[in-house]
Amino acid sequence: MKEILLVTLLWTTSAAAQDKVAFFGLTMLDTSLQTAALGPDPAEAARLEALEKVVAERFQAEGYELVDLAPEKVAIDRVANLAKCYGCDTRIAQRLGAGFSLVGEVQKVSNLILTMNLQLRDANSGDLVKGGVVDIRGNTDDSWSRGMRYILNNRIFKGEK
Repeated sequence: MKEILLVTLLWTTSAAAQDKVAFFGLTMLDTSLQTAALGPDPAEAARLEALEKVVAERFQAEGYELVDLAPEKVAIDRVANLAKCYGCDTRIAQRLGAGFSLVGEVQKVSNLILTMNLQLRDANSGDLVKGGVVDIRGNTDDSWSRGMRYILNNRIFKGEK
């Protein structure tokens, strides 16, 4: 009887963790000459914030629970880009009790060429569970929104509805 209870408890705990996501937001990588010459564009910061909201809302609508990152704020703030930190994102996600780590980037090459990526990784193994990359043309609210919707609809949640 103890074995059945232990297995049930472990399965329940594991299943609960699997529905939890540590979403670390999106990182802006700007290698454009425009920004070097003119400085950061406040519209891009607003777009990045809007995309983070779209991603968070979509994951919640799909039944995932986004964990509170506050307990690991110090560790998170030490890293410039959690999408490229040799697994620190998954280790932080584990400590937060999440089954998954979610990270993404928007890379601006120029005002015409941008690339977005979003990666959902297993917090225990670090393996990529789902992910997508899209190149977009045009640095507008609409192009950014379409790019992220494409990743969410065709790479992350494809076939789940």
